[in-house]
Parts: sequence; structure tokens; C-alpha cells
Amino acid sequence: MLTQDKIKASSDNLKVIELNVKTLNHFKGQLPKYETTGASGFDIKVCLDKDFDLAPGKRVLLGTGLSFEVPPGFELQCRPRSGLALKKGLTVLNTPGTIDSDYRGEIKVLVFNASQKNIRIKDQDRIAQLVLCPVYKVKLRPQARLTKSQRGGGGFGSTGV
Repeated sequence: MLTQDKIKASSDNLKVIELNVKTLNHFKGQLPKYETTGASGFDIKVCLDKDFDLAPGKRVLLGTGLSFEVPPGFELQCRPRSGLALKKGLTVLNTPGTIDSDYRGEIKVLVFNASQKNIRIKDQDRIAQLVLCPVYKVKLRPQARLTKSQRGGGGFGSTGV
């Protein structure tokens, strides 16, 4: 349960939530950290026995050696690192990947090579970023009609290119 003693104010007046993390036997290096003071996500690194090349159009599930205790009412979202996506074509396939508050297993990242070249993945590469996000549960209320809106049922491309 998330209690007030787990929420602290940072120097820039943002709330900081303490997040329990467990390092697994194969974890190496240091715990993840925010790379800048304004970053909303912290980078996570891959834990590999040996470096390898990921072929174009291929995907692989990469372990991080970390597991987290996400507080109820939150999720961790696993997102691509924009520099890897732009410069190398490496992205997180199921973005954002959701890490639920009741999951206690190893964080693994499903990456995809969207480029035309092999991408070398090395041990301790910063492979993705995690963002802690609030979650709201919904109670569905069946209705015969919904309120009207300007857009209505217009879908894909209905508001222009």
C-alpha cells in the first residue's frame, strides 16, 4: 500500500514515490537512474551473457535482472528510448509495455529491429525506459445512447491528414 511516508517532495516540488526494487542473481552494474532532472522515465539496462546482433525485422525478449514492487494504483510503462529508435531503428514492440502492480517477476523488454541493418546489442546497453504512471479502474455502465460530440463516430483520418 502506498502511504504518505513513501511519497516525498523533491527539490523541484515534484512528488517522489519510493519504489521497491529487487536485483536478481544475474543483475550487473548499478540500479537505474534518471539521466536528467526533467526526465519522466529512468533508463533500464539489458543483462546479457554475451553481445549479439539482432537482424532486421526480428524481435527478442531481453532480461534486465530487475523486478519491482509497483504500488497499487500505479503501473510501470516500458517505453522505447527515442535516441535508439531514431539513430538505430531499435524500438519496444509492445509500447508502452505495462508492468502491473501485482507482477513481481523479472522485467523483460521486447525489442524490435525496424532498420535494414543488424543492430549490435551489448551487455549493459540502456535498452528502454520505465515511467511510473497512475492507473484508474473503470466501472462500465451500459447505455443505449452516448452523448453527442463534434467528432461523433469519425475515426481514422476523419479530422484530416
